[in-house]
Amino acid sequence: MTKVVQVAVAILQKTNGDFLLASRPQGKGWAGWWEFPGGKIEQGEAPEHALARELQEELGVTPTAVQPWITRRYDYPATHDASAKTVLLHFFFVTAWQGEVMPLEGQSLSWQSPQHVQVSPVLPANAPIMHALALPTIYAISNIAEMGKPQFMRVLAHALDQGLQLIQIREKQLTRDALSTLSQEILALCAPYQAKVMINTDIAHARQLGAHGVHLTSRDLMQLQQRPAHLLVSASCHNPLELAHAAALGLDFVVLSPVLATLSHPDAPPIGWETFAHWIQHYALPVYALGGMTSQHLSKALQSGARGIAMQRGAWLAD
Repeated sequence: MTKVVQVAVAILQKTNGDFLLASRPQGKGWAGWWEFPGGKIEQGEAPEHALARELQEELGVTPTAVQPWITRRYDYPATHDASAKTVLLHFFFVTAWQGEVMPLEGQSLSWQSPQHVQVSPVLPANAPIMHALALPTIYAISNIAEMGKPQFMRVLAHALDQGLQLIQIREKQLTRDALSTLSQEILALCAPYQAKVMINTDIAHARQLGAHGVHLTSRDLMQLQQRPAHLLVSASCHNPLELAHAAALGLDFVVLSPVLATLSHPDAPPIGWETFAHWIQHYALPVYALGGMTSQHLSKALQSGARGIAMQRGAWLAD
């Protein structure tokens, strides 16, 4: 069996969201390819300790604010300058550090925007992380059933002005024709902002409308054997089994709920933040916390390992 190499990986991130990439120096496998800083976890070493050691050796900095995030497995093929190997990558957000970032191992460094990565080539194991970093921290779910269409469209326009970048259209009370009309209006409104629009459940309808993606119910998820191509694909999850299936399919992200009590599903017992954090520890996909969320819960969600929060009512509250 192939030995799995454990690796601690740092996403050094500025307050504006830019993150640091480093090129692999000459003499190493995959020389010239870009990657996140980090390195091998030694036998018996905690990933957090390996992260701190590698950042000191590579960049001359000491991390002071670290948050575990995604864990991904990747099988590297053999190349002319490197043998085949399997790595288990433990990604950490590093949002504060002591010292000045310097290239201490002959590597090149570059700060990049998640939406516009301009260096290449990037190591293939890191490509999905780039996509995950481009996901916003707020995932808004439409609420026309309660708000009415005129008010919702006004509030949506304001939210887009304030930076909303990801919305799911979930209006099960509408006929297909009415949903098509509404979706076309929302897509047109979101287009100038480059905000991404997900259609709830209906893969064929999402494609027909030209939407960016589809959001699956947990029932749809568990019946799916292969992820739909050429769409962003997310799903609702409520337990570890559903989380595991979403990861096996390689979805783009998931929503885990209900974290707190919610009006949408009053009979569903909330899992709470402790269970939420436990279930997504070492998970391979970005996760949004859903259920009773308001903007005030974003910090707690990030501390628990989430990419952000998903909200239906809370997304449309006035500032």
